[in-house]
Amino acid sequence: MKQNITAFLLIIAVFFGCKKNEHSSKDVVEKHTEKPNIVFIMADDLGYGDIEPFGQEIIETPALSKMAKEGIRFTQHYAGNTVCAPSRCALMTGMSMGHAEIRGNKQADPIGQIPLSDEAVTVAEVLKNAGYRTALIGKWGLGIENSTGDPLKQGFDSYYGYLDQVLAHNYYPEYLLRNGKKEFLENKVVYQDSTAWHRGLGSHTEEKVEYSQDLFMEETMDFLDKQEDKPFFLYLPFTIPHDNGEAPEGYRQEIPDLGIYADKDWPRETKAYAAMITRLDSDVGKILNKLKEKGLDENTLVIFTSDNGPMPNMEFTEFFNSNGPFKGGKRDLYEGGIRIPFIARWPGKINPNTQSEHISAFWDFLPTASELAGVEPPENIDGISYLPALLGKEQPKHQYLYWEFPEKGYSVALRKGKWKAVRRNMEENPDAALELYNLKEDSGETNNVASEHPELVEEMEILLRDARTPSKEFPMPKNNQANE
Repeated sequence: MKQNITAFLLIIAVFFGCKKNEHSSKDVVEKHTEKPNIVFIMADDLGYGDIEPFGQEIIETPALSKMAKEGIRFTQHYAGNTVCAPSRCALMTGMSMGHAEIRGNKQADPIGQIPLSDEAVTVAEVLKNAGYRTALIGKWGLGIENSTGDPLKQGFDSYYGYLDQVLAHNYYPEYLLRNGKKEFLENKVVYQDSTAWHRGLGSHTEEKVEYSQDLFMEETMDFLDKQEDKPFFLYLPFTIPHDNGEAPEGYRQEIPDLGIYADKDWPRETKAYAAMITRLDSDVGKILNKLKEKGLDENTLVIFTSDNGPMPNMEFTEFFNSNGPFKGGKRDLYEGGIRIPFIARWPGKINPNTQSEHISAFWDFLPTASELAGVEPPENIDGISYLPALLGKEQPKHQYLYWEFPEKGYSVALRKGKWKAVRRNMEENPDAALELYNLKEDSGETNNVASEHPELVEEMEILLRDARTPSKEFPMPKNNQANE
């Protein structure tokens, strides 16, 4: 009898031990009387290979190198899409491009990008409802003031910066917005022809006085100085190193000075691109130092990443090998357009100087933040919390990741384990042959092996069909699929 009882108790102990390990990431959060703060720093058009922790050998990024040594790098992390607005939509809503409201950079009337709808549920709303103070400093791109996508209607207590992405091209703007009100700056701005694609919002500045990134940093420091009694979510979608395509050629990488690169024997744009990234790196260091100064360091998760890959076919991005080992860049669904650097730091919780091969994407941030806050994420999202991977625990995996990009001829892509499928130029040929790559053996996507794996291609075709729902704003070119 005693042996039976002992065996029974052992089984119970093993069962509950396994259950505890299964939820170990939640246990870490629940052990703290305070919910952890979350700081999410996002660069704009920064390539996988543009910073030292991901292989950069020329541009200096000591703060990010230090952050990586004190935290974890995800080497297989993906943007929501290959351009700004849809990538940010995925980040905010937990939806992949198969279900996101915004799937491209389409301009909307009267100005700005297509706004998030009233029905959208953002990570800011989830965290605000969980008792967090929420703030946005930088570039939004998901709806202008007083639209349904206004950040104040999407869960943010406050915001400062650009709402429209075209206005955000200019680092010396006429004004920045603070909670719906224009704060005019001393810059003298020249707006361009209203018949152009940007509808007259494109601009360059003849007298440059106030630099937006520096103003964002002042606002960030001020915000952190005021945080004491309440957990906070600080979203910092900075604009560096995105260019100003409306500025005079040779001066589209806008920076107050060329810093340590001023004397390099490089073209001005090359020096400016490097200077922008090093300046951003310095700002990341200032943020981490401020958290330490305020005693917030050990209860704050800081994430650094980029919204998509680097600008392709530019002299400077090729010089710096900005996309690292990958093919393509911004506006491509090859790895160079969507695989991005990711560093996370949380002293005492994330093991220092670690690396994860977990395959993750922007739509995983919302459920991760929800788990950190101790609340349930919205139903029917595509994301899976990557908190276990951050903490070195057993991590649930995606069956697959899906993207579609309505611009540049319309493309779709799907990753399932080591396999990556890509279909391009669908406007010209909706039934274009599927490309297939083995990323484990060919991360540069140089060898299309579709002809060698017909059964796998057929499986990918089915997943590509089932991964999406129709979109009125971003209709897929007509083909033999009946889901549009």
